[in-house]
Amino acid sequence: MSTRLGVLGVLASSLLLYACAATTPPPAPVQSSVEVAPAPPPIPPSEPSAPQLTLNDLPGWSHEDHVAAVRAFMGACPATRDPSLQVLCLRARTMGPWDEASARAFLEASFRPERIGATGLLTAYFAPEYEARAVREGPYTAPVRTKPADLVMLDLGQFDASLAGKKVSGHVIEGKFTPYGDRTAIDAMPVRSPIAWMKPEELFFMQIQGSGVLKLPEGKRIKVTFNGSNGKPFVGIASVMRDRGLLADGDTSGDAIRQWLADHRGPDADEIMRQNPRYVFFKAAPDDGREPPGAAGISLIPGRALAMDPSLHPMGTLFWIDASAPALTGAFPVYQRMAVALDTGGAIKGLVRADLYTGTGPAAGIEAGRVRHVLSLYALYPVETTAP
Repeated sequence: MSTRLGVLGVLASSLLLYACAATTPPPAPVQSSVEVAPAPPPIPPSEPSAPQLTLNDLPGWSHEDHVAAVRAFMGACPATRDPSLQVLCLRARTMGPWDEASARAFLEASFRPERIGATGLLTAYFAPEYEARAVREGPYTAPVRTKPADLVMLDLGQFDASLAGKKVSGHVIEGKFTPYGDRTAIDAMPVRSPIAWMKPEELFFMQIQGSGVLKLPEGKRIKVTFNGSNGKPFVGIASVMRDRGLLADGDTSGDAIRQWLADHRGPDADEIMRQNPRYVFFKAAPDDGREPPGAAGISLIPGRALAMDPSLHPMGTLFWIDASAPALTGAFPVYQRMAVALDTGGAIKGLVRADLYTGTGPAAGIEAGRVRHVLSLYALYPVETTAP
């Protein structure tokens, strides 16, 4: 019995020790002096990059006159300073004769498009032909003025490279450079040796276009081109006339405006035209039958030359224009073609803003007066370069 009690005592002691061990909390972990960075979050799978556009992706590319496009590119070559474009110009001159297949193949192998911005606005301009007189007579009461001797045009790019393409016009009065007067002030100035005399509304439109051909009764023709402005901003009178109820909304084409001004020639028309303070001066040359030169210094290409904002688009840059949804009655429904920046304009400001040159004469004027389309713009870059 004593032996049994001894065994039971040993068992009881063992169970007591086990229970104490089971209820005793484990020792606290030792704190390390080195902080362990948390695990990085999983890297999400990268989205596939959008495929690069090709000319075949452009709206209307298959319907383009590719021979005319190549010829326009070659005709605009003197305007570009881009070395890559100059190389392509040399290459194009060594090729030919061009047909549709070879022209399309050259363009598709040489250029790639990049969409520029959102949608903007396409308008158009032309080189008009107007009746004029050597002296003031009848309805020919508006002088075609040459640039005044006191007019100074400062290129701000000479002072700050970021202002390249921006100019200011003025004159020096009592030692201070002062802005030049507006249209009202210039109309009141004495007339000294004008190039010719025109009907007021026709001079107004020629100032908007920037050039034209004057036809005198004796058969003489004078080409007049832009030779400076008073530096005032361009203000379109279409909205003014619409707001005053002079023209119906949707009927503010160039033809409608010109006809109203002619029908109200005198103080009423003068007051409307003076809502646009910008005034353009001209220089004269014999009519050689060629298209007028643009700001790039070369002849404009009908249907292919664009006036654009020179602070955003260098002269000679190639573009694809895709313009639709016309706002004016009688307009062509769509303009889809290759064109090149060769000119500037007082009202042409902004990234997606272009003015298409339609040519010389009445037909070009009718077309130009009806262009007010929503514009999508693509720059065409040589395939060897990276788009800016």
